[in-house]
Amino acid sequence: MEYTAITDQEFGKYQQLLHRIAGINLSSAKKPLLVGRLRKRLNHGNFKSFDEYYQFLTSDSGQDELRMAVELLTTNETYFFREPRHFDFLAQHILPERRHGGAFRVWSAACSSGEEPYSIAMVLADKLGEQPWEIVASDLSTRMLERARTGHYALVRTEKIPSAYFTSYCLNGTGAQEGTFLVQRKLGDRIRFVQINLNKNLPRLGEFDVIFLRNVMIYFDMETKRQVISRLLPHLGSKGYLLVSHSESLNGVTDTLKVITPSIYQKP
Repeated sequence: MEYTAITDQEFGKYQQLLHRIAGINLSSAKKPLLVGRLRKRLNHGNFKSFDEYYQFLTSDSGQDELRMAVELLTTNETYFFREPRHFDFLAQHILPERRHGGAFRVWSAACSSGEEPYSIAMVLADKLGEQPWEIVASDLSTRMLERARTGHYALVRTEKIPSAYFTSYCLNGTGAQEGTFLVQRKLGDRIRFVQINLNKNLPRLGEFDVIFLRNVMIYFDMETKRQVISRLLPHLGSKGYLLVSHSESLNGVTDTLKVITPSIYQKP
């Protein structure tokens, strides 16, 4: 049986569930997305309705399935060098002005399937050479993190990667791997992938020179945004930069950070 409809009452339950777990506001316009992403799970478990599936998700025996459902609903499309001006700013402004002699640290706080942290890594490897640097890449989805750790992607995803970076840091697949490429291990070894829910207390991560928090705040209501930023700020070093998506803003969220340019903020 194929499930193509969900009642407003059922959808409301999923909205509340997703907000409670991930802090995400699922608007009514996202109803087709929810149906599309969860339909296979209903069919797989032989659930007769979205309400029956919800009852299972919120039961003690449905916790593994709940994690699967949340991951399906919170996974967003990404690609290499998305919003390239941020990477230009990193290369041309942030890195040249660094003053401390320790490892340059970046946190990709919503890394999805890994394209963002690997893009950052290519810039750092190019500009810092043998100087110490490291990246923490986190996401709510363990499934996306597993994909990210492989550093293995379809060749069609190279479109936005500068050709010099692809030549220096990526390997074309051959034989059975033709049509794919692999980000070189020397970059992957500098990235620590870790599962983190930004809507819960954060683990001890240390301080970062730059935090990328892109294409996630748009899904939060104002209070959730404030809470997330308040958790992140202690991890941003003095003079450190916080980057959000060009479609996002911290206006009304915090007055701690200075606006450098739209979507780029600096800690005093």
